[in-house]
Amino acid sequence: MTDPLSLCACAAEQVPLELLLEADPDEQAVARYQLDCQAYVAQQAGRVVAACLLRPQADGRWELMNIATLPDTQGQGVGSELLRFAIAQARDAGAKVLFLGTGTFGYQLAFYQRQGFRVTALERDHFLDHYPEPIFEQGIQHKDRLILSLSL
Repeated sequence: MTDPLSLCACAAEQVPLELLLEADPDEQAVARYQLDCQAYVAQQAGRVVAACLLRPQADGRWELMNIATLPDTQGQGVGSELLRFAIAQARDAGAKVLFLGTGTFGYQLAFYQRQGFRVTALERDHFLDHYPEPIFEQGIQHKDRLILSLSL
């Protein structure tokens, strides 16, 4: 039997950087946005196994900056459960829209679409212009970024 999952809000600085780097490999970028965010974590057996960072905007829009699960808990629904929890928290706080940026391919695109997010824009060359090192997934370099949105 696996230990039950516990979901809660926490201080953003309490989220382990190593976990956030699972989703965003740019340590400097993570350090810049981490403290401006609302943080939510999933814990199992007293260990943080997933984290989600949302950044409120002035116009009722919130940005999903980062969501990551530890490699040994991926594919078990932990990220989906945490994202649903974070969406509910944002909605309760008055958010009208939750949006995010992600690559144009890969498992994360389907992950967000299963949660109801829809593609609303394309940013050409985002990963080439904003990351110091190339980012590869499945042997393909990320270049463009999709913006996805969810009406709350």
